[in-house]
Amino acid sequence: MTAPQQATCRSRLADGTLLTVTATRRERAGRADVKCTVPGDPQRAERLQQAVRLARHTEAKIDSRDQVVLSADRAPSGRDCELAFVLADRMVRGVWHGRGGVVANGWSDAWQLGRVDGHDVADASPDALLGGPDGLAHLGQLDGHPDPGARVSSARAWFPLHSGGDGDALAWVEVSVQPLAPDAERVDEEQTIVVPGADAARQSAVRQALAGARHFDGRGLHRWRTTVRFGAAGFAGRSYELALVLADRMARGREFLPRARLLATGCSDAWHVGRVDTVDGLAPKCALLLREAGPGDRIVLPHAWRDGLPLGFVDDVRARGASVACVERIGII
Repeated sequence: MTAPQQATCRSRLADGTLLTVTATRRERAGRADVKCTVPGDPQRAERLQQAVRLARHTEAKIDSRDQVVLSADRAPSGRDCELAFVLADRMVRGVWHGRGGVVANGWSDAWQLGRVDGHDVADASPDALLGGPDGLAHLGQLDGHPDPGARVSSARAWFPLHSGGDGDALAWVEVSVQPLAPDAERVDEEQTIVVPGADAARQSAVRQALAGARHFDGRGLHRWRTTVRFGAAGFAGRSYELALVLADRMARGREFLPRARLLATGCSDAWHVGRVDTVDGLAPKCALLLREAGPGDRIVLPHAWRDGLPLGFVDDVRARGASVACVERIGII
């Protein structure tokens, strides 16, 4: 069945009126794969765009040749229209062949798992789609399929943020992967990786690091759909890269899991050969890692740091029940 060029889905607002979401599919022509517009509220439009992109993470096939433009006829007052945006996107691409006149209310804190957490506004229509445990609990239920979240593997790693003051802390990066269908069209590896909320520079850096590290892996390319999330925003530098790559390897089953957390810092100009390069801030970052280390944690540092580690650092980490490794390459820990 050919996907329609336009589809609509509606959502009930708190005052009882209906908001209409219109999805239009058109040739991408180098533009973003998804675009959302909300009258007078660009920030909400950006959050809805993130929700749609995260929900796509649960799809086994990728076709990024077209752009989907989603627009609302008025500004929503909350998050309850998220499900309507997700469904309109799926209908216009032919991923879900919904009935005409669909009314949907629902929101989620984990669209990348296909989960629908709940809804805020009740709808009296007997065929309304209402998100939540007592309604549409996950997107697989739309077609009577298993929970798509069961196919998604997620892992986190932590990296030290050093600003030279009270703001020093550990931040996390989470990588979620879902296997692509065996017959899925092969696309550029970097196009299968999304980083919701990140600017273009961070998106590009994350994509290049993961694509390069998977090239070194030898069995990682063209097999996954990937979503990357950061627990902190607005940080600078590349010292998160080793944590990112190791989280990806854990999510894909290519890295031994620590008993507790994996803490890492490092970057690389040659991830495609698995090389781990040094980063700045050895002394303050080691002090932070030592302060935060707990039983079962594994700390992974660049090999170039080995001879410059603070006196007693390794013994002090071990006394806390954690371990330290200084590595030249990924995959050798």
